[in-house]
Amino acid sequence: MFAVIKTGGKQYVVKEGDVLQVEKLGVEAGRKVLLDRVLLIEDGGTTLIGAPFLESAAVRALVVRDLKAEKIIVFKKKRTKQFRRTRGHRQPLTELRIEKIMADTSAVPAEDLKLEPVPVEIPVPAAKPAEKPVTVPKAEAEKVTKPAGKKAPAREAKPKARAAKAEKPKAKPAAREKSAAKPKTKATKKPK
Repeated sequence: MFAVIKTGGKQYVVKEGDVLQVEKLGVEAGRKVLLDRVLLIEDGGTTLIGAPFLESAAVRALVVRDLKAEKIIVFKKKRTKQFRRTRGHRQPLTELRIEKIMADTSAVPAEDLKLEPVPVEIPVPAAKPAEKPVTVPKAEAEKVTKPAGKKAPAREAKPKARAAKAEKPKAKPAAREKSAAKPKTKATKKPK
């Protein structure tokens, strides 16, 4: 008897007693988990195939430990730019021991099903139901939305800032006159 389960975005063929490493589940070691995303169960001559998952099937597993995969080296280089980066990565994994494959969970005692369900990725819905449009007051709509492809209008200076600019004296005229009054001397060559 074997089953095909899906966890961490990957599919695994499992038998009772198998030990396998899957993407990290976030469950403590020694706890039992229930893998309910079962794609197929083969039991001797009968084969149950899900569409995509079997409704009442599940696989019970024991979390052995958390570990990391072997290190992979990520090397980046841009030629002629003097750019090189070397990074290492170790993927976090969870080691599971498969205890039982259950084709029909309705016949299983309730104690066996009171386990931690495995966190699964959220499936993307095929189509969204029609939503009612939300009405927004015109004043708020103008604040939030900008016309596409146009620049935002320039902000006007605050009245206080305008008054402060008007009160600032311009550069002192005396300083300008002094610099203008100095005659420019030309360097002359001395005769030999």
